[in-house]
Amino acid sequence: MWMPEALLPDLAAAAIAFTIITYVILDGTDLGVGILFATHRDPDEKRIMVKSILPIWDGNETWLVLGGGGLLALFPVAYSVLFSALYIPVMTMLLALIVRAVALEYRQDASGRMKRLLDISLVGGSLIATLCQGLIMGCVVQGIEQHDGRFSGTGWEWFGAFPLTCAVVLVIGYALLGNCWLFWRTEGRLQSVAKRRARRLGWLTLLGTAVVFVWSGLVNPAYREHLFASSLTLPLILLQCGLVAGFHRAFSHRFAFLPLFAVLGGFGVAFALAIIALYPMILPTSLTIREASAPPSSQAFMLSGFAVLVPVTLAYSTWGFWVFRGKVKKDG
Repeated sequence: MWMPEALLPDLAAAAIAFTIITYVILDGTDLGVGILFATHRDPDEKRIMVKSILPIWDGNETWLVLGGGGLLALFPVAYSVLFSALYIPVMTMLLALIVRAVALEYRQDASGRMKRLLDISLVGGSLIATLCQGLIMGCVVQGIEQHDGRFSGTGWEWFGAFPLTCAVVLVIGYALLGNCWLFWRTEGRLQSVAKRRARRLGWLTLLGTAVVFVWSGLVNPAYREHLFASSLTLPLILLQCGLVAGFHRAFSHRFAFLPLFAVLGGFGVAFALAIIALYPMILPTSLTIREASAPPSSQAFMLSGFAVLVPVTLAYSTWGFWVFRGKVKKDG
């Protein structure tokens, strides 16, 4: 075997974590633009918004496929328990993503009543998918009941106060990402509106994230203990403070991508703090990474595949962003 067996579960968990955060920051931006679509009436502005994400949205969703398939192969027990507990929000999310995809791809050639229907589908699909992702995240942090690797709950744990709060905060966060994307990729009135909204949503996202983290410590005191015990917590919090300050100063800078990059960094730091709080659990409160792991041979094989697929997917995504770089114009 090309690496010690003892390292395989942690490496496998790191691979899954990487696909999750990459999906969130990439497709979260697309979903944020879709959510914001409801706040614009000007046909030209709508056309520009769709054109800004049309070339890259499908590549961003590749990370969702990698994450789901990787979880099944690397942690089959966690996959079984997770999808048994979250069948309704997971399936609803997938259906919403399909509806959004259809709206994105067919809107340009539609007219009249059909275009209005596709606009509603784009907003609804983006909003529902985001809410479902927030519910899934909140339910996982809240804890999923399992016994001997089998789900033992009711299947409605996701419909609680904490998961619903996480869903609302994620909608605000994705809308912030969407506004920062539009500030970078557009100009004129659309850029000005995005700038104004991004400043407001930045504070709301920060407040909502703080509420979720404090509430998480009340849901499970072990999270709070893990954060206090880690030597990485304070540097990460200081980094987050720096990113917040940089975000609000970035709008006056000539580089329009800086606000988006600051928010993406903030999402990454929050995700790192969440990992510190949860580790070594993969499904709180009773299923650890090692308990849920596939056999070492399976994990080694899948990690070899990840070592090839992840760089290729990153290169493809980077190339796509480079090809379609620059300001998006109505007739460009």
